[in-house]
Amino acid sequence: MEFTPQQLKQYDGTDSSKPIYVAIRGRIFDVTSGKSFYGPGGAYCVFAGKDASRALAKMSKEEHDVVPSLDGLTDKEIGVLNDWEKKFEAKYPIVGRVTSA
Repeated sequence: MEFTPQQLKQYDGTDSSKPIYVAIRGRIFDVTSGKSFYGPGGAYCVFAGKDASRALAKMSKEEHDVVPSLDGLTDKEIGVLNDWEKKFEAKYPIVGRVTSA
């Protein structure tokens, strides 16, 4: 499935009838099984319904970092993102991609 960033926002955990999605590098993971972390009030709820690539790379939960842009990241930060991506791949199913339109 393909989602625009606007459509992805609908999967942020605020509607309990919908799954919770987090995207990394444009790939969308269904993190519903980790809703205690990604759902409302969870430690990582800021990532839900968004592409959290930059925030994960920077180990940041700041709203302004929860964007897909990788511009200006250091090699170390890209390595951190790679590690996060591997963890997500091992734990959560991929359900789609984020499109630009």
